[in-house]
Amino acid sequence: MMYKKILLVMLSTFGLTAHAQTAEPTEATQNIQTIVLGAGCFWGVEKRYEALPGVLDAESGYADGQVSPDYRTITQQRNQFNPNNHAEVVKVTFNANAISEETLIQAFYEQHDPTQGNRQGNDIGTQYRSIILTTSPLQTAVAQRLTEDYQLRLNEAGYGEITTQIKPLEQFYSAEEYHQDYLAKNPEGYCPDHSTGVRFDDDERSAVDNDQLLSGKQIVIIDAEFYCPYCERFKAEVANDYQGNIPMTYRFAHQLEGLTINSPTWATPTILFLEEGVEVFAHQGFLSAEDFYRALGAFKLGQSEAYNVAFNEGTDAAFCKAYDLFKNTPDGQFVDALSGAPLFDTRDRFNSATGWLSFTKPVDGAVTEHADNRYGMQRTELRSASTGIHLGHVFDDGPNGQLRYCINATVLEFVPR
Repeated sequence: MMYKKILLVMLSTFGLTAHAQTAEPTEATQNIQTIVLGAGCFWGVEKRYEALPGVLDAESGYADGQVSPDYRTITQQRNQFNPNNHAEVVKVTFNANAISEETLIQAFYEQHDPTQGNRQGNDIGTQYRSIILTTSPLQTAVAQRLTEDYQLRLNEAGYGEITTQIKPLEQFYSAEEYHQDYLAKNPEGYCPDHSTGVRFDDDERSAVDNDQLLSGKQIVIIDAEFYCPYCERFKAEVANDYQGNIPMTYRFAHQLEGLTINSPTWATPTILFLEEGVEVFAHQGFLSAEDFYRALGAFKLGQSEAYNVAFNEGTDAAFCKAYDLFKNTPDGQFVDALSGAPLFDTRDRFNSATGWLSFTKPVDGAVTEHADNRYGMQRTELRSASTGIHLGHVFDDGPNGQLRYCINATVLEFVPR
């Protein structure tokens, strides 16, 4: 079992090596318990519980039905509104000495909308009902108390009646293997987030000021209130390195007051591109760096010469306006127009009299080189390492035997030192 492996690792970490003759700690002495929870599609629920400290295992499955306990059966149209259908649930195995029933059930209510009945967002059917299946009288008492508490909080926020069923667990059936750790097995996508934003800790539902998002171009990332691997991956691979001059702001789905949003907001991450507080376009789910910067290029550059250079390997006209603007700038750096990453330094700039910006070298690690055999020529193309946009070419005819990095000015911005 997963939690037994974790316990052995913990023993080893604290120098308490388990010898062969030592009896393995029992579940009773470690206070290992289980509770079964259904809050819509089990993929996201499983992943969120696995991320909670004190949870030893989370397993997707089916419970509280009388049909065959398999995915094909519960999703058949004839069972969509069958009250005897199984619910998609997650069996949470936890150390009650490390995490309480109260914390688990609070997390249950806060991660979905328990007032929707047999649905969560676009997922409609009795298999998506909200349900708590308990394994002890204490769990039942805690669930009933927290349900009454949360109902009052929902009423204050304008929501209706909680439809969550609270029952003793009769039988749990493990879901098919491909459903287990589904989000980890499918790294491209999004997490469904149907949370209301109503929290048991009122301090955590803080109001936000969106006034700064009502002017100019803005990027708003709808983040998850609970763990979302796609959100974390987007931050690690894209957002944490972003230095562009279009502000990037994080919000939860319930924190978009005052903004004009047309796209659904229940998936995390959702990347919104706004102008004057109005959605221009959006993307639901994870975006790679390449795809994010292509979308940002369409948003920032539009159908311009710069976009053609960046994404269609175009070339500026010689002595263009951008070249005239940048050819004599004071001390500083030229950065990628989309990511803001430094590309070239004025200290390495020289006048090649060609009509294009010329440098003897790039900033270390800022560009990548690629073979370009178009138009019957053999050249070395340069791309931005951060965004992949086309920058220009490198030639061997620079001053004093150095290289000449011939760069299109329209895909650059200048930052004084």
